[in-house]
Amino acid sequence: MKSPVHRCRDVEHGRGQAGDGAGVNCLQTEQRIPISKDVITSSSASAMWFIRDACGIVCAIITWMLVLYAEFVVLFVMLLPSKNLTYSIVNGTLFNILAFLALASHLRAMCTDPGAVPKGNATKEYIESLQLKPGQVVYKCPKCCSIKPDRAHHCSVCKRCIRKMDHHCPWVNNCVGENNQKYFVLFTMYIALISLHALVMVVFHFLYCFEDDWTKCSSFSPPATVILLILLCFEGLLFLIFTSVMFGTQVHSICTDETGIERLKGETGKWGKVPCWEAVQTAFGGPFSLSWCSPFTGLSCKKSPPEHVTIPQGEIIEEDVIEIPLN
Repeated sequence: MKSPVHRCRDVEHGRGQAGDGAGVNCLQTEQRIPISKDVITSSSASAMWFIRDACGIVCAIITWMLVLYAEFVVLFVMLLPSKNLTYSIVNGTLFNILAFLALASHLRAMCTDPGAVPKGNATKEYIESLQLKPGQVVYKCPKCCSIKPDRAHHCSVCKRCIRKMDHHCPWVNNCVGENNQKYFVLFTMYIALISLHALVMVVFHFLYCFEDDWTKCSSFSPPATVILLILLCFEGLLFLIFTSVMFGTQVHSICTDETGIERLKGETGKWGKVPCWEAVQTAFGGPFSLSWCSPFTGLSCKKSPPEHVTIPQGEIIEEDVIEIPLN
């Protein structure tokens, strides 16, 4: 009988469990190499992670340009020409802090390995090194030739299998997965906050300019001021709605311990779910603290991947489903 332990599903091809003929790879138990089972889900933490996707790079640049445009309008159209110094200092400081945190979160979400499975480890030697029990089944991803852990899915853009992959987001030019979901949540939260803040300041500025002379409420001409404010208002409203929805869906996914892909493919209930608060602590790196809101803190509660792990070399196996023989 097959054990579900270490069973990895190829959900993109709808493969079921292997039959008795799947055990064509006769793995010699006496030749197993003693190595941690965590290696199957480890990835290089020290390597620089960046996806060379033209669409994602363009979207990431547009994201930064939109934030910088909002920064320009808020500072040079609304705050600096204001006669109320306290109003300008308070709102300018708050907006700049939130914008900085939003861009920092964007960088962390973009340049953090989302949980990529080691590529090309689907070899007989590597499977032997996992010290699996007879009857256990492992699945190979036919696209990246890696042994797929449970709840891993292949991303066609990243060209890797990603652990607990939620979706691939072009705006951060990366997958949202196990290791960078916190930074994506922070990114959507801070973008939503600066969008709301910008909209509130636009409303107050319009009211101020209607009561006063338009030539005195901005260093730009009245037509230019109106166009800049309308564009900012449209941008703020659009991104407030979009990022608020994304923030809500991500928090819901974390609390229910269910990724977007798993919910879309109906894979719920096939693993042991953890309680909501425990799942939130795991995603944000430990017990509740101010570090949850910081994109500069790592996920300390996660186990660090083993350093200098050498994956046994060998020829990639042909079968997509491998069952450890009983004998």
